[in-house]
Amino acid sequence: MKDKFDSIIFDLDGTLWDSTATIATAWQAAINQLDFVHRTITAEDVRAIAGMQYDAIYHKLFPELAGEEREQLQRLCAKLELEMLHEKGGELYPELAETLEYLQERYTLAIVSNCQSGYIEAFLEHYSLRSYFADHECYGSRGFPKADNILEVVKRNQMKTPVYIGDTTGDYESSQKAEVPFILAAYGFGTVAADVTRIAKLSDLTDLL
Repeated sequence: MKDKFDSIIFDLDGTLWDSTATIATAWQAAINQLDFVHRTITAEDVRAIAGMQYDAIYHKLFPELAGEEREQLQRLCAKLELEMLHEKGGELYPELAETLEYLQERYTLAIVSNCQSGYIEAFLEHYSLRSYFADHECYGSRGFPKADNILEVVKRNQMKTPVYIGDTTGDYESSQKAEVPFILAAYGFGTVAADVTRIAKLSDLTDLL
């Protein structure tokens, strides 16, 4: 697949890092501050909703809440999540910096995620990775689905032959809607039933691309 693409768009969670433990801690801290929520959030809970649009996460995890209560919880979770990610970060997948260094010399790199605004920035800033990426876009900044955000990044950066790398069925379906080829990060959170190119670890990209 070398020389087939001119650019690479990455998903974030389950593809470049695993931040579920930090997020679970932040959301639990938010829950503990509110007297109308009674449940424990674990990293597995967060992993199970990875890839969903940020607003939809709270409908799925807290179906008993509605209106102002759900909005209050979401605002507090979002605030504490970003604070903790800036402070603690997450778990980077092995050889991330080395792989990005190799790819940056050959491709335009970008990130598209269904996260809240500020989340990608927390990832880039905590690990000083901003210089590797030409652009990024997320659900939180425009309220658009991932396929539309992929297309926006392609357009903004004049990408001719991009490829999208993600780890869930939602990532695959979004890439198909955007008519962008897909590579599955099989080490991530989800699965894809379709016959697609797969990598077992992030550093496989240096051989594949």
